[in-house]
Amino acid sequence: MTTFTSTLPEELFEKLNHISKQLALPKNKIIEKALRIYIEQIHKAEYIQSFKQMNDDDDIIKIAEEGMVEYLNQISDK
Repeated sequence: MTTFTSTLPEELFEKLNHISKQLALPKNKIIEKALRIYIEQIHKAEYIQSFKQMNDDDDIIKIAEEGMVEYLNQISDK
């Protein structure tokens, strides 16, 4: 595990300290969990953005439509 040192605004540190005592968890574990959640949210936002960009890409839409036609033909043959 890597050691990391940082500074926090006093108000945020006090909130962290309060939650740490309330949950009986070390501050570093709370920060670690919060950072994991934050990074996960960033990845989700990037994923959503990529779909929005594909929505405006005519080539991607054509490929998807061609794939759907082929899929419908396959399931109709069964």
